This record gives sequence, C-alpha cells and structure tokens, in this order.
Amino acid sequence: MSDYLVAMEAAWLVRDVKQIDDAIGVAVSEAGKRLNQKDMDYVEVEVGVTGCPACDEPFDSAFIAANTALVGLLLEMKVFNADSTEHAQRIAKSEVGGALRDVPLNVIETFELDTEDEQ
Repeated sequence: MSDYLVAMEAAWLVRDVKQIDDAIGVAVSEAGKRLNQKDMDYVEVEVGVTGCPACDEPFDSAFIAANTALVGLLLEMKVFNADSTEHAQRIAKSEVGGALRDVPLNVIETFELDTEDEQ
C-alpha cells in the first residue's frame, strides 16, 4: 500500500459577478466553506491555471460572460494506504465529490508520495 497526492480540477459557477478577481475569491471561499462543513480541511483549494492558446503563458482559469463566471479550481488531497493509483483517485474523487455535490470533478494528476519524504 502506498500514499498518493491526487490533484483534481473542479468547475465552479459564480453568479452576479463583474470582475475576475471577485469571481476567483468567491469560488475559492465557497468551495473551502463546503469542504470545512464536512471537516475536510485537509483538501487544498486554489485557483487553477490554463495555458494561453496563442502564447502558452499560464493565466488564472476563470471566464466571465453575462455577469456569470466559470472558475476552474485546483483541489489537492493526500490519500494514504491506497492499493494503486486508480484506487487513490477513486478515494479522492469520492471524498471530495461527497462534499462538493453537483460540482464537476476531474482527476488531472496523481503522484505517489515517497514514504521517506513524509517522515
């Protein structure tokens, strides 16, 4: 059994917003609040990044149209004693998905943690 760090992407909708920074703040705050209600303060929440299709420079993963924003959030969670990478992904998605109902989640990366680094 191994320990893993699972990174997931979530699509968060924010209504009645005019500025990207406000949308990002609301999305991170709301996601954190919902996770903390389930005592899941071990899940890290950040705004995701997207590469510019023209120049490949990274920028915050947020888009506003008609005062409604779609914010891409990055969620990271450590999973301990999983049988495999796929098992760790299922555990993380189940845990986070239970707290963030009706929020689309996608696993984007999974890293096996070195047990020597953890100690």
